Amino acid sequence: MFTSWLGAGSRAVAMVGEGEFALRALPAEDVYLFVKRFDNAQVVRAADPSEGQRCWQAIAATMLGAVLLIGLLLPSAYRLLAGYQLGKLQTERRMLERERAELQLEEARLLSPQRLEELARAQQMIDPEPETVQYLTPAKGSLALNFAAAKAKAAVTPVAAPTPAGQ
Repeated sequence: MFTSWLGAGSRAVAMVGEGEFALRALPAEDVYLFVKRFDNAQVVRAADPSEGQRCWQAIAATMLGAVLLIGLLLPSAYRLLAGYQLGKLQTERRMLERERAELQLEEARLLSPQRLEELARAQQMIDPEPETVQYLTPAKGSLALNFAAAKAKAAVTPVAAPTPAGQ
């Protein structure tokens, strides 16, 4: 028979079914499990008095952990931002130094004696001949000469005190 290789040789095996299409019984096939449905809708959970305290402790521990984590990461973040700012400032410094060098070169070019001579010729400014130069002598009573005398006179002359309007 074909089923001899399944172990149905020497021992008797319980067969289910009829004829050629019979199957061996499955293990624990005769066990019947009963499942009862429970309805817990009317059951009220008893309040745990320590549950609120545990909840607040968990919230406090979480907040403390967050503060510690932020405290540990904040110096690194500041260092990173300072590095970025330092890089920007170094780039700006190089740019400003380059601009300063260009401006100094431009200033030297504009203030060169050859350039000033060209501008003077363009505006018809010429050096006067030595015999056409006239030197001015200060006249008596000019402001520059009287400044020292006026200062000395003010130090010697007393100033009268103002009188009240009703007297």
